[in-house]
Amino acid sequence: MSTVVYLFIAVLVLALALWKITALLRDPTPALAVMASNFLVASAVYVMAAPLVYRKLGEAFDRPSFATLPVYVGILVCFAHLHLLTLLWDPDLRQHPVRLHRTIAAWTLTYLLATAAMTVLFCSADLSGPGDGDPLTFNTDHADDPLVLLFLALFLAILATGTLSTYRRCRNPQPDDPRIEHALAWFARGSLLVFGYVLCNAPAIAVAATGSHALDHIGVIGSTFGAGGALVASYGLTGAAVSAWRRERRDIKKLRPLWNLVVRDANAAFALSAHSARSHRRLMNRQYLLTRRIIEIHDGMQALGPWISPLVTDALDRLQQTRPEQLPESELTAVATAAALRDAARLLRSARMELATDAPAPPPGPAPLPGRRTRAVDERQRLLLVSGALDHPLTKAVLAETHALRTDGIASPGQSGG
Repeated sequence: MSTVVYLFIAVLVLALALWKITALLRDPTPALAVMASNFLVASAVYVMAAPLVYRKLGEAFDRPSFATLPVYVGILVCFAHLHLLTLLWDPDLRQHPVRLHRTIAAWTLTYLLATAAMTVLFCSADLSGPGDGDPLTFNTDHADDPLVLLFLALFLAILATGTLSTYRRCRNPQPDDPRIEHALAWFARGSLLVFGYVLCNAPAIAVAATGSHALDHIGVIGSTFGAGGALVASYGLTGAAVSAWRRERRDIKKLRPLWNLVVRDANAAFALSAHSARSHRRLMNRQYLLTRRIIEIHDGMQALGPWISPLVTDALDRLQQTRPEQLPESELTAVATAAALRDAARLLRSARMELATDAPAPPPGPAPLPGRRTRAVDERQRLLLVSGALDHPLTKAVLAETHALRTDGIASPGQSGG
């Protein structure tokens, strides 16, 4: 059963690695490269740590505990990746590139020398004896061998140093990017759990080195801390990205009514493809699809610009004078924009049917579209509000009042009443 669990986690982590590799191909950055590499190594570690695979590797190399070496080296490499990420994201170090490069080079050299020394010690040790082939009890089964003891001491020392250094840098993160802040906060939690692995195994190994196995169960419990810390740190690498992916998927769906109004029903030529309306069902390239949808909506809104009637603003002003409760400014602007676009789309549709042409001449004196001066950083939220306001009761009331004004022949300057 434990083999199935390990292999399932390995497949899951490999999927995360492929996801990060896809992101890396779109946006090559050192941080994404480190993340992708970390998940690839972690996936390999979970495969080799699976009890069945662990024993098969031992049989293949005629050393029952051989898989311990790549597993422990892989664990160290994974947490080295996390440590290096915290350095890449450290705002103080990023202000001093030379210092950042030196710090990364120093820690990288430390991890490389440690793994080299661990390899030499492990390959030189006598691993015969009881308990061969059990990955959970390797530490205490072979602690009486001096070379294995040095191997384990070096592994725990580097792991403890790296995780505590990571925790120290993540303890009070102040990055500009909330996704990095999310990752660092979970790195800190994961580092503490991994340090729990060190705290459990250090005394268990020390006692086992004297010939007593009274604390062997403490070392096994420590493995739970290590696995938990690895999963928590992995969530730190993916949690914010998954949340962003879900928000993008949600926003694509929420923007569909607005897209239907200004693109599908009014200016279908602006759509990327005939399947654009169903793009929210796709799992990949969320960011691209959302950006494309916003661009298409902007193109459609701009095309409807000449059909924006000043009567919509007049109608809204009249209704606002009689409403006991006033909407917040952002919602009121969204309602005004939604009503203006719905009215413009209706005018365009009527003109096309009446004149039997796809490009009828718009009426003179168009009004500016409300909210057109929104900052680029706020545009996505603005469009979401507009899309949500298309069926707002006030929007429907404004359209009815606009129709009444137009029917009665009341028009603003430059707008014909007919």
